[in-house]
Amino acid sequence: MKKSSVVSRSGRFSGGPAAEVSAFSESVSFDWRLWKFDIMGSVAHARMLEKIGVLTKTEAKAIRHGLRQIEQEIAAGKFKWHAELEDVHMNIEAELTRRVSAGAKLHTGRSRNDQVALDVRLWLRQEIFETVVEISALQSALVELGARYADVIIPGYTHLQRAQPVFFAHHLLAYVEMLARDSGRLVDCLHRVNVCPLGSGAIAGSTLPLDREFVAEALAFLDFKNKPLLTQNSMDAVSDRDFMIEFCAAGAIIAVHLSRLAEDVILWAGSEFNFIKIADAYTTGSSLMPQKKNPDVAELTRGKSARVIGNLVSLLTLLKGLPMTYNRDLQEDKERLFDTADTVRACLRLMAAMLANTSVNTAACAAAARDPLLLATDLADYLVKKGMPFRRAHHAVGAVVALAEKNGRPLDQLTLADFQSVDQMFGADVKEVFNLEKAMTRRTTVGSPGTKEVRRQLARWRKELNPYPPAR
Repeated sequence: MKKSSVVSRSGRFSGGPAAEVSAFSESVSFDWRLWKFDIMGSVAHARMLEKIGVLTKTEAKAIRHGLRQIEQEIAAGKFKWHAELEDVHMNIEAELTRRVSAGAKLHTGRSRNDQVALDVRLWLRQEIFETVVEISALQSALVELGARYADVIIPGYTHLQRAQPVFFAHHLLAYVEMLARDSGRLVDCLHRVNVCPLGSGAIAGSTLPLDREFVAEALAFLDFKNKPLLTQNSMDAVSDRDFMIEFCAAGAIIAVHLSRLAEDVILWAGSEFNFIKIADAYTTGSSLMPQKKNPDVAELTRGKSARVIGNLVSLLTLLKGLPMTYNRDLQEDKERLFDTADTVRACLRLMAAMLANTSVNTAACAAAARDPLLLATDLADYLVKKGMPFRRAHHAVGAVVALAEKNGRPLDQLTLADFQSVDQMFGADVKEVFNLEKAMTRRTTVGSPGTKEVRRQLARWRKELNPYPPAR
């Protein structure tokens, strides 16, 4: 392709940059993925330039037609990107100008500074929508897995030690709640993403009568009343990357939540727990040990959380020492942003698929849940209901547990005489405390792992995640 006159260096320079400088400074190798939004912004900008009289109707039509052709070629994989043109913006504009002479007017009233800020906001706006959908799909997978095994009880853990009994579904619903907060953070972030920076120029706007409201409306930068949302300070508009940091922070929290879920899955799938079985398609073997079945999807998800956290730290470090306004350092923001979005969405998608192909070993769960020590707190509550202060009840049950250990017997196998040797408030009905099914029905407070409450929460989440089920 013949080099266009549209290049990043102006008449101020007597020659082009050194080859190694071009290679060092190009960004088209990664920012090409903004092409759809760059074209979208250019179409809106061209329409605005026509509106204010900078472009004739014929020129504007030719520019739009040229951009649509380029759009089709990029989508079809037929467009050739040139590293010497540095970035996605210059590649598209250079090719447009080669085809349409009026393309040389397209950059009127804008800079690559406000152009890239626009492109990234448009790209991130769509990415947020799609990530929220991915989160919802994982929530649905968790809810459906819990619903399939709604009667399964497992030990709940603190300090990775058996603590109290919970329904398996209740444990999964804890992650559904976490993911709901993640969606909320992304939606909240969207309010600050969805603001139009175009018209800010390189730093100080333009002396041309640009109609920023027109562009904002054309690109759907609108509030709930359909009023255009515009950046209010040109210097801030071209240097602001807060919205990227906010997205990457939300992404890091999602990644941490997924890492915690992955850790539970890894533990449950191990032979020491043996609570779940992951389908072969979502595990791998060992190159040496033929018996191995490794939970690689969960392990990789746990590992990839480090990348996402690192991306957030990189962005914060990138920005912390930059003076106003645009600095070339900001070119380094996009790879971190893109990687966070890609990694988080891949982890969400794969974890949802893995859980949809996971079964529960109900016998192993039941055996673990039968541990009577899980009901030690219920035993203390039993004494409290008889009028004993909780601190005293706690001490008494601790003494009973110590007695059971000393005698080498399970807690529920002690005799009434054994219990009353510790405290006379233990009655003949003490053995009823160890009925696991009844113990679960006694948990009735909102948010507890009680029988009715867990079923209510499953139904609630099913309705929220599928508000319009298909008609039968």
